[in-house]
Amino acid sequence: MSCWDETAARARGNATRPKKPSPHQGPTTRDTHEVNSISRNESAGRNPSPSTSRSEEGAKLQSLSTESPSRRDQTEMIDGFDYISLSPTIADQTSPTRLVDNESLLQVLNHVRSIRGAARGEYGRVYAALRPYYIDAIKSKHPSNAKVFRVYRDPDQQAQMLSQLLRFAKSDSTPGLARREKRLSSMVAAFEDAVASEYEQGLRIGDVDGRMRKYAHVLVTLNGGQRAVDRFLSENALLKDGPKLGDPMDCFSPNNPELLFLEESRGFFAHLSAACNSQIAIIERVFPPSVHVTPQFLGKIAKVVISPYLNKLFMHAQKSSMESHVRAVPGTYEQMLQFAASLRSISAQEQMRQDVVNLVTEELFSTYLDKYLQDELDLFRRRSEAEVTGWERQLSQQDASIESLYMSNVNRQADKRDFLSSFRKVVMAPVNALPAFPFGTKGTNGKGPTDFQDGASTEPSSRSSTPIPEKTSRHMASARAPSPFTAEAPSTELAAKAAIMKSKLEGIKTLFSLEVALSLVHMAKASIDRAAIFVNVEGRFRTEARAQCEAIFILLLKTLGNRHVRAGFDQAVEHLSKYNPRTANDREEQLGVAPLVVFLELVNVGDLIQQMLDVFYEQELVAKRLTDRNDFLNPTIKEKKRFEQMLDERVAAGLNKGIEVLMVEVEFLCATTQAVEDFNPGATGVAINNLVDVSPTNTAIWIVEVVSAHTQMLVGSTDKNMLDVFNQEVGLRLFNTLCKHLKRQRISTLKNKDLLQYFRALRELSQIYLVSPSDAKELAAIIADNDRFLGIFRAEEVYEFAERRADWYQVKSRVEKAMYGAGCIAM
Repeated sequence: MSCWDETAARARGNATRPKKPSPHQGPTTRDTHEVNSISRNESAGRNPSPSTSRSEEGAKLQSLSTESPSRRDQTEMIDGFDYISLSPTIADQTSPTRLVDNESLLQVLNHVRSIRGAARGEYGRVYAALRPYYIDAIKSKHPSNAKVFRVYRDPDQQAQMLSQLLRFAKSDSTPGLARREKRLSSMVAAFEDAVASEYEQGLRIGDVDGRMRKYAHVLVTLNGGQRAVDRFLSENALLKDGPKLGDPMDCFSPNNPELLFLEESRGFFAHLSAACNSQIAIIERVFPPSVHVTPQFLGKIAKVVISPYLNKLFMHAQKSSMESHVRAVPGTYEQMLQFAASLRSISAQEQMRQDVVNLVTEELFSTYLDKYLQDELDLFRRRSEAEVTGWERQLSQQDASIESLYMSNVNRQADKRDFLSSFRKVVMAPVNALPAFPFGTKGTNGKGPTDFQDGASTEPSSRSSTPIPEKTSRHMASARAPSPFTAEAPSTELAAKAAIMKSKLEGIKTLFSLEVALSLVHMAKASIDRAAIFVNVEGRFRTEARAQCEAIFILLLKTLGNRHVRAGFDQAVEHLSKYNPRTANDREEQLGVAPLVVFLELVNVGDLIQQMLDVFYEQELVAKRLTDRNDFLNPTIKEKKRFEQMLDERVAAGLNKGIEVLMVEVEFLCATTQAVEDFNPGATGVAINNLVDVSPTNTAIWIVEVVSAHTQMLVGSTDKNMLDVFNQEVGLRLFNTLCKHLKRQRISTLKNKDLLQYFRALRELSQIYLVSPSDAKELAAIIADNDRFLGIFRAEEVYEFAERRADWYQVKSRVEKAMYGAGCIAM
């Protein structure tokens, strides 16, 4: 009968359990009798005699009710059960389950107590109450003549008694059970049909608070009311007319089927939400809260109304275009979540309703989720490839147009007749059509650069964000070279080819673009934002959506790294390797290594792209919890480090090539601007009686300016370690270049022997500035060594020169200690 409550029985048993006797105290006589009695009763309950019938058991219970008090007490002591009065006329006035009227009989099963050892008495009370109705029901020839309908006139009370009889019949195990169950079931079915007929009549006329509510409660009391629920759902107008709320084809433009308008689907869900809330309000008025009709109703709505709408929408979106599909699935999913949030809430059923909504939503979109996530990734791949390919095509077309312009004015026959002459003009002299990058201006005498302009150019630099110190900017700022489309085309083939190479060197900064990187980042953000909508739902959707968001970011890194940035740096290094200072600079106007300057600008752009990706990773993936930055095995972490490593390697390779180009420029300056008399006055035959200028030569000034300007350009655009390595490498190669240059020169010697020892002493004096601060003893020995300076400088004078060291106050104490000693005592 499903009346036993194990939890209540355990709680009641723990409350009434006697204290445990002492280990030294044996069981009492009463305990022994009770244990034996309970054992006998439990044994009899587990193994009932097959010949014992319900009628005999009833007679036994009846005999127990008429026993004398002494007999009752004896029985109570023997079998351990409390005395139970089965006669309504002599019922115990203190019993909580007092059965004195027909109203009390309706709740007899609800008042059954779960007491260990007292189940027999509780069943006897139920048996005495329900047996007359049960016997009458199975013996009645017509259901309407049954006692339950004669005693109880209210349909709700009749349903309560019939429900109890159905449960009570489960305890019947005597022969003829199938026949009795059939007769009882037929009576209950006839009653249910009559009640359902009244309910359906109320449903047809819309009597919500009258017949529908009354007879729905009767059916719920009888057997749970599922028949009323099914009838309500089958006759529901919204379920019948719901598909008419909107047509998914309205979301597509009739002129362009690839265009998708989600405003139409938003309107569909808004109308559906209003209609559902109206029906949920009716459900609350008709059915009791114990019957969960709303979840069943929402499940039907999803199956009958929403699912066909979305299926048709998604199928047409897949056929029209991939863009429409990737917009339709997440867009309608978000609208579905808004629809679920707008539904009328019932506090008693809120958690169940939310579970049903999540389940329905997952069922609706599970079929299309995998296809959508794959299309999202494929669409981003296709768009990013198209963006980069379009950029490369634009550069190719620009290069082709420049070459066509430069070669349009070439007379090939005339050039062939004078090939040697044109070759010498190109190789041995600068090309007038190629303006050089301005580091300084030449003198008007045409023999070489003599001075530098202190004022900046009137036109700003191409990248204001490039950090150039003030000292460098005075010599680096200049006007841009005119567009090749406005300049006059060269008239020789070699000049045209040289002009083409110059345009490639000037366009080195366009090998990869910050605008392309921004476009790719915006595409990735849009794709990740759409896929991240599915992360809000627990379960499979969250895991797959997170993985796809990470895959989109990884694809962004690969596209930007391998297809765009890496290829741009490789081409830049290739263009740098083709740099020739004899053809790239116009010494009549300006000097400098223009392609190296532009490459350093390219390093700036690459560093900016890396920082942009870092910000995107933090804000779009980490902040939204789409990835775990602390998981070193995460594929996004690995790909991000791979991108940074690639960028560092390409920058290092470009800087290495840039150093080589810079040294080529230094060698060119040394070879073309260094005068013979700079190191050997009078070598040209000019009288040497004139005063010789011993100030720094123009060549030295130009080299210092060019090298310092290029090294300062990296400040702020790369890390300190790379900057230190770059400066160190520049210094070593500059040293080797200067040594090679000095070996080519003829250097005069000092012809006045009387002055030679003074210059030797001055040479030795320079040693005090070359000693390391850690070698204080060696520095002290140099200062105190009078023979080293040939007696020209005394120790006190050398000490004064040593005080001019920048780190003198750091080494002073150790030098003086080494010179004068410390800790000496007088004896």
